[in-house]
Amino acid sequence: MNSYLYYLWTIFFFFWPAYIANAVPPLLSKINILNHPIDNNKNLWGAPILGNHKTWRGLVAELITCSVFTQIFFTINNYYHLGIYESLGFNSYYQFGGLLFGLILGTGIVFGDISFAFIKRRLKLRPGFPFIPFDQTNYVIGAFIFIEPFAHLGLIFWFNLFILTFFVHILANRLGYNLGLHKAKW
Repeated sequence: MNSYLYYLWTIFFFFWPAYIANAVPPLLSKINILNHPIDNNKNLWGAPILGNHKTWRGLVAELITCSVFTQIFFTINNYYHLGIYESLGFNSYYQFGGLLFGLILGTGIVFGDISFAFIKRRLKLRPGFPFIPFDQTNYVIGAFIFIEPFAHLGLIFWFNLFILTFFVHILANRLGYNLGLHKAKW
């Protein structure tokens, strides 16, 4: 049991920059820089392509945040000799550097988020309408697509991350909702 809890901790540590990056756009909602919809308010098949809540501000903020925090986590891992990435089998992480790996991870999480926003709009679901479990995990799916080809973390890693993220996301959104920072409870 202790080894599984440690494994979950390593998965959490690995993905923590993505969790942070995913939480940043709602915190920036009052800032008008780059506050333009990615889809430029265009429609496809009678519905918005993504919706006006998917903005360039959020996209850029997620990419920068994920890059910076991944670099911070790489530094913590190396400075304190934690061996987190190595224990997951991602031994070549140092070849990328934190900023580049964070940019790739950030691109994956944004891709996942935008892809499922596109799917929700095709299903005529409004922003904020529950699309469980994908509202909570879409960025894990995007990260898998962008990270797995070179990190080779394996399906067990991604399955555990998917489940862990589902619960972490619900807890974080409930907290954000109760603090008035997020519009949806889920």
